[in-house]
Amino acid sequence: MRMTVADVMTTKVVSVTAGTPFKDIAQTLIEHGISAVPVIDDDRHVVGMVSEADLLRKEEFREEFYREGYRPPLRARLRHPKGRQKADGDTAGELMTSPAITITGASSAVSAARLMDAHDIKRLAVVDHNGRLTGIVSRRDLVKVFLRPDEEIAAEVRDEVLDQALWVDTKGVNVEVGQGVVTLTGWMDRRTEAAIAVRMTGRVNGVVGVIDKLTWKQDDTTWEAK
Repeated sequence: MRMTVADVMTTKVVSVTAGTPFKDIAQTLIEHGISAVPVIDDDRHVVGMVSEADLLRKEEFREEFYREGYRPPLRARLRHPKGRQKADGDTAGELMTSPAITITGASSAVSAARLMDAHDIKRLAVVDHNGRLTGIVSRRDLVKVFLRPDEEIAAEVRDEVLDQALWVDTKGVNVEVGQGVVTLTGWMDRRTEAAIAVRMTGRVNGVVGVIDKLTWKQDDTTWEAK
């Protein structure tokens, strides 16, 4: 079973509008213990995200620090070229990062993780097919994937990988799971089939690792020119 964003996301979402003042945004982040909040319009379309980092630009780019000889490091200026502009912002619309990076609830948890990594962000706004806000998914939410019970993981490997997906004889394969690590023992007819079984097992949600102890009757990976 592929775990989707909808399976792990938070549906009770705190949001702000473009006109929300700076201090109200800061208060919202602190009260709810979150590091970023989506900015929505009157129809709940996500128009941006404003984070703690966006708010901190106001301190980082303060003119008084410039008079003391401080200048934001080159890395910060290159990574956040609009930092000075955001430092002058007083509302969510002026502070936010836009357009927001979003994802749909039907997307896989793996897709969400890759999107966060690609954009170096900690959370994504989850939207419906019309772009309206339906939830938030964070890195912490994605870690929930690895909290699946060992018994549930073992059942999925047996039922959905070995019995349904492989289309080959897997009656000689045994599955054991401990702390999310799957151990496959026993035998299969062909070496390539065993390799596929190991690879597909590794894709099951919640699997931390796969220990391959499978043997095979025929090594079909070798080929001799005639």
